Amino acid sequence: MPAPVTRLMLVSHARTTAMRTGRFPGDEPLDDSGVRDLAAVTDIPRADRVLSGPESRSVSTAQIFGTDISVEPALADIAYGRWSGLEMTDLPDADAMAWLSDAAFVPPGGESLVALFSRVQTWLDDVGSTPGRTLAVTSPAVIRAVVALVLEAPIRSFWRVDVSPLSRTSVSRRGGAWTIGGVAEKSI
Repeated sequence: MPAPVTRLMLVSHARTTAMRTGRFPGDEPLDDSGVRDLAAVTDIPRADRVLSGPESRSVSTAQIFGTDISVEPALADIAYGRWSGLEMTDLPDADAMAWLSDAAFVPPGGESLVALFSRVQTWLDDVGSTPGRTLAVTSPAVIRAVVALVLEAPIRSFWRVDVSPLSRTSVSRRGGAWTIGGVAEKSI
């Protein structure tokens, strides 16, 4: 008997003002452009369950897939702490360089990439034991971490994965090994 398959589609939430202006996000809503883009979505993938990160931008995006949405804390965006609302150019140079080069660096009141990867790995292990189709709406940071983890790539590869609003990334697991079906494909 073949091993059961877990199919996971990760959808990046629709556009927000922070994305458009290049700021570290907080828990902001979708901006007008994000709402318009979301309203234009016609390709609704089939899923056995729909999960969402806890931020309003993820929950609002997930609602296009139905009303039976489970909010999953592990799908939360990386915590930027006191950097929320700031641009990278607002940071002291040493902090900006540390953020981009040291995966263990923690923004004031925030979360390191190491902590994000640990949280996402635990969640992947859990969702990977659930056969069927799961659709998860979350932030680009979580999707980047999933891609790096599935590829068993170093954490620094996080910065080399581009994830656009409302793009989809597909991974699947059979018998304990995750594989990538597509990364940051346009439009859902």
